[in-house]
Amino acid sequence: MENATGVRLREVRKRRGLSQRELADTSGVSLSLIRKLEQGDYGVPRLETLRKLAVALHVPTMRLVGRERESPSTEVVPGDHWRSVRQALEHPSSGSEPGDDGPTLRGVQMVLDAAGPLFRRNQYVELALVLPSLLRDAEALERGGRGLRSRLFELAGKLMVQTRQFDAAEIAIGSALENAPEQMDGASAINTRCWLLLRQGKLDTALALAVQWADETEPRLSRATTEELCTWGLLCLRVAAAAVRNNQKEQAEEALRCARAAAVKLGRDVDSYLYRGFGPLTVHMKRAEHLGVSEKYDGVLRLAEKGPAHLLRPGGSKENRYILDVANAHAERRQYVEAFERLESLRTQAPEWLQHQRYARDVLGKVITGRRTLKAEMRTMADLLRLPL
Repeated sequence: MENATGVRLREVRKRRGLSQRELADTSGVSLSLIRKLEQGDYGVPRLETLRKLAVALHVPTMRLVGRERESPSTEVVPGDHWRSVRQALEHPSSGSEPGDDGPTLRGVQMVLDAAGPLFRRNQYVELALVLPSLLRDAEALERGGRGLRSRLFELAGKLMVQTRQFDAAEIAIGSALENAPEQMDGASAINTRCWLLLRQGKLDTALALAVQWADETEPRLSRATTEELCTWGLLCLRVAAAAVRNNQKEQAEEALRCARAAAVKLGRDVDSYLYRGFGPLTVHMKRAEHLGVSEKYDGVLRLAEKGPAHLLRPGGSKENRYILDVANAHAERRQYVEAFERLESLRTQAPEWLQHQRYARDVLGKVITGRRTLKAEMRTMADLLRLPL
């Protein structure tokens, strides 16, 4: 990270026509620190330091941290991108480099606000570059950082679950719970733990945990806040997801009805805790997932036909999963052209998300099995998904 940061800092500074001293004067970052950064002799800078430099250079902080993506790319960078995040979680450190000011609550919060949407946009490599320093800065906060640390650890947990780093995910989620200042914060972390358990195939444990927390956080709908409705609605969706996979269909339907009631009360999808969304569209997409799990593929396709067209455009994890459910329904109905078109839209628009989905590998396998010849695009996708041909 430090070498890439130094190179990018020097490039942006020169493009702005600033000397190192002028940048130091404008940003408030010491001249010696800027020199060390650009020479690659500094180590990993604090993200608050990079934010100050970014403000002076009139660029996003992320421009100095990771690679900027102007258009979707199918490039998959080789290597273990998650090692530094795992190390930061397993061996927390709050040390600082000489000459580096300590972090502030406001500074770390601003960087977290900028880093969080990277997960939503499926930019996992960029997020992995940001998190180690951000975790270190959060650990160094002396006061008032408990809620912030909880949100940060949950974000790290989500990244680890999505990329199937399950041991590290459990560490992150546990730390999120330990730092949760309020029940809603803890419930959000539990939601992520349920997702982890579902991905691990621990359906009974996921179901019991989701039911427990859904019961404890159930609000009175007539007076519930937006946060309470979102948090409870999402937990109900976890109950439904675990129950339908565990062949407890009545419990799954009841949980879906509860989630739908919360969504109707909200009236629209809203952004909730830690960049998560919940509302009628979310419930619509999860309904398609449940129909797919129950092998009601015609129902999935009817739901997709009746639903808003924009949900079939790649976006966040929920929309992408919905597209996979529709693609799988097409494949099960031997509509292989339509199925592959859905997969191809994900490959071109959300490759970082797609490559971590075993479900996508299964769907592509059905398409390939059902076709007589393979197109070059199919071979490319098989390589991305590590599907042997």
